[in-house]
Amino acid sequence: MSSLSDNRPRPLLLTGDDSLLDDLLRLSAAAGVTPEVARDVGAARHAWGTASVVVVGDDLSRDVTAIDAPRRDGIVVVTTLAEDSSVWVRAVGVGAEHVLVLPRQQDTLIELFGACADGGARTAVAISVIGGCGGAGASVFATALSLTAADRRLRTLLVDTDPLGGGIDMVLGTEDAAGLRWSDLASASGRLGAGSLREALPSMGSLSMLAWDRADLPPVSVEAMRSVLSAGQRGHDLVVIDCPRRLDPAAEEAVTRSTLTLVVLPAEVRAIAAATRVLAQLRSVTTQISLVVRGPGPSGLDGQLVAESLQVPLLAQMRPERGLAASLDEGLGPVQRRRGPLVGCCSDLLSSLSVLGGVPS
Repeated sequence: MSSLSDNRPRPLLLTGDDSLLDDLLRLSAAAGVTPEVARDVGAARHAWGTASVVVVGDDLSRDVTAIDAPRRDGIVVVTTLAEDSSVWVRAVGVGAEHVLVLPRQQDTLIELFGACADGGARTAVAISVIGGCGGAGASVFATALSLTAADRRLRTLLVDTDPLGGGIDMVLGTEDAAGLRWSDLASASGRLGAGSLREALPSMGSLSMLAWDRADLPPVSVEAMRSVLSAGQRGHDLVVIDCPRRLDPAAEEAVTRSTLTLVVLPAEVRAIAAATRVLAQLRSVTTQISLVVRGPGPSGLDGQLVAESLQVPLLAQMRPERGLAASLDEGLGPVQRRRGPLVGCCSDLLSSLSVLGGVPS
């Protein structure tokens, strides 16, 4: 278990309740952080302004106003009395951002502590990619988007959530790379260390990936998907999620956590009909949906007509990529050139989401 270095701001625990303090120390230990402890408001003054987060027991929430210090962000009030509505009044009085009831919300507190261990409560942009029809090229697009981001030195995580797909690692040609697969993480729960996860996954430069084993198809729990994506968003600049066309509960969790969901499809009439059904299930879990259309199609359909038919915003339209199928069959990946329709589309998309500077907005 790692702990915060001496020169990094630590969480401050402020409570005179021995039982509550024991719980808070246990939860901070689970997150891998070593907090500072104050048993009264006087002892809290020295760390009040520098602590990464201040966790105040409700037993001392009335006394916090006695601290001769300006109001600050990152105050959390914790209580064990769910039925005591007056705690919210006291929390407002001290400028708290959260009121957490233990033990029911202990996972949320572990996440807050964990953000301190990972260098701050950062949350990367997460993009889910799903095919509007069979053979739409969603996995190829998700891979190309990840490679384009990594080529620009963004720490990128590519997550394959389709157990019956061909395997996102085969699109990259990295199926033999060493590292964790879903079979190792399918039952994960609670907080995963962002840095530890990044280091344990197969990688290519700035790109990490989480794929499936060839023979093993363990069911991934919603809790495991939540834990992996939470750690991934803390430890990367961009998370790209390759989703199946029929969403299972774990894939629904991934879409729910995403900043944006992209539906990829060709500009064809049958693809529009299939995408209508895909969109129906997506709309039950997210409103942040846009289209990426390959076109124009053989009959002259273009991206704008497809978007109007589906009543979904068109984010990008791209022409076919020459030599793409051969490159994939040879295990060379979808991005062999720094220019071309696929890379250009991915670069424009990343620019529109303001992630090319390395800090998600």
